[in-house]
Amino acid sequence: MSDSTYVVNCFRDRWHTGWLERGWLTSAKKPVANRDLWEPLVTLVIERGDVAFQWVKGHSGHEMNDFVDGLAVAACFPQP
Repeated sequence: MSDSTYVVNCFRDRWHTGWLERGWLTSAKKPVANRDLWEPLVTLVIERGDVAFQWVKGHSGHEMNDFVDGLAVAACFPQP
């Protein structure tokens, strides 16, 4: 699950396949933004092979979405 339609659409619509075929270029022949973040995620999804993405509304009380949002926020602050 993700509250990012961009992430969900990337895998649902297989944008990542085109990115790989074009050497990490978009269909407009421009470099994929945030490749440093996308590349490890795409690699893991391909290696695992059984990942499905589903969109959920962010900050809407979805238990797991709120949990991972909390993890992301906590990661922004130095830990003692």
